[in-house]
Amino acid sequence: MKKKFIIAGNWKMNKTTSESISFIKELNTKLGRIKNNINFENLEILIFPPYTSLFPLKDISSPVSIGAQNIFYEDKGAFTGEISPAMIKEIAGYVLIGHSERRELFGEKDENINKKIKASFNADLIPVLCVGETLSERESGNTFKKIERQLSADLDGITPEQIDKLYIAYEPIWAIGTGKTATPELAQEVHAFIKEKIESITGSQYDRPILYGGSVKPDNCKNLLGEKDINGVLIGGASLKVDSFFDIIENSLELVE
Repeated sequence: MKKKFIIAGNWKMNKTTSESISFIKELNTKLGRIKNNINFENLEILIFPPYTSLFPLKDISSPVSIGAQNIFYEDKGAFTGEISPAMIKEIAGYVLIGHSERRELFGEKDENINKKIKASFNADLIPVLCVGETLSERESGNTFKKIERQLSADLDGITPEQIDKLYIAYEPIWAIGTGKTATPELAQEVHAFIKEKIESITGSQYDRPILYGGSVKPDNCKNLLGEKDINGVLIGGASLKVDSFFDIIENSLELVE
C-alpha cells in the first residue's frame, strides 16, 4: 500500500556553511534527474542543519525543506547562547524538540520540552517531537511506559488542534549511532502505540507522519517504511553523505502514492 512519507536528515553538529551549501546543491542535481518520478505532495524531504547553515540554505531554491535542531522557549531576553522561535521562523519552518541527545547529554526535562512545543506553535513552527527508550528500559520491558510518560508530559496543555499539526519521531536511544536498528516489526509496534496514545489524548484520528530514527540506512529504510504506521525516517549518519541520503529517498519512491 502506498502512502505519504517524510525523509528527514538530522546533521547534528556536522557540516560547515560551505559544506551545507555544497550538499544541497548536489542533492538538488540528483533530485532533478528523477523529478518526474517524485510526487512532492506525498514525499517531503527535510534537513535539520546546524544553526549556522540555516540562513544560507534558505536562499537556495530547492524542494528540500529545512528546520532547526533546537530552540529556546522565550521570544527574546538575557539568554546567552540560545535561539528563539521568532529567530527561526524567519528562516525555517520546522524544529526538532526533545531529541534524545538533548535529553541525555544536556539534561533537558519534559517540562522544558513542553514549553518548547508551545513556543513553536506560537511562532507557527512545526515541531517534530522525539521520544524513545534506552537499552535498559527496553530490556526491562518499560518501553511503552517510557513513551507514554514522555508523550503525556511533553504534550500537557497542547490542544488537540495543535497536536494534529505535530510530527512525532520514535528514536530508540539504543539504536542511535550504534549500528543497531529496531526490526520493522518492533518499530511498528511502538509506532502503533504512539498513534493510539495520541488518539486517546485528542479523541480523533491522528494522520500526521510518525517517523522512525535509529541507524536508518539505504538497505533497511524500505522495510521500515513498509510498515503500516511508519510514515517517515529521521536519519543521522546516513544523511551526511549525498549518495546515501539520496538512495534512501529513491528507495522510498515505490512506496509513495
